Amino acid sequence: MRRFLLPLILLALFICESIFVQITPHDLLGSGKIAVPRFLLAGLLFLTIFGSKKHGILYGLLFGLLFDIVYVEIIGIYLFLFPVIAFITTKLMKILQTNMAMASIIVLLGITLLEAGVYQMNLLIHHTDMVFAAFLSSRLVPTLILNAIFIILAVYPFKRLSEKFSDSLND
Repeated sequence: MRRFLLPLILLALFICESIFVQITPHDLLGSGKIAVPRFLLAGLLFLTIFGSKKHGILYGLLFGLLFDIVYVEIIGIYLFLFPVIAFITTKLMKILQTNMAMASIIVLLGITLLEAGVYQMNLLIHHTDMVFAAFLSSRLVPTLILNAIFIILAVYPFKRLSEKFSDSLND
């Protein structure tokens, strides 16, 4: 049963992202600011850091495909970025200490990479004409603030859950 708990929680985070967008006011952080919840990526990266690196990348691939199918008209952006960011996280955690503060910083860095990658892809296919400075002030900073609040609240439960998931895989 424990093996299915983490995938179900990741699926719940996937669903909660869209619910969060629907129930929060659009001008929560000010007019013209866009705060994008990246709770799923945070959960995937916590799994990668504290639990199974292999499962973090595999779930990144699976949920990236699911994210592309449900939310994006171009399949491949999240399918590529989720596992790549999880892989980069595994490499970073080999040289950094594995504690909750460092994990939180790495997760925020992963969210920054995801947002920058999505912005660059949208810029490349001419889906946006927003300049980078406007992207930083109107989307990246509010997104990082929102997700930092989520990370502060969720880092300890995800650490425990990921460790239990890893232990159940080893048994």
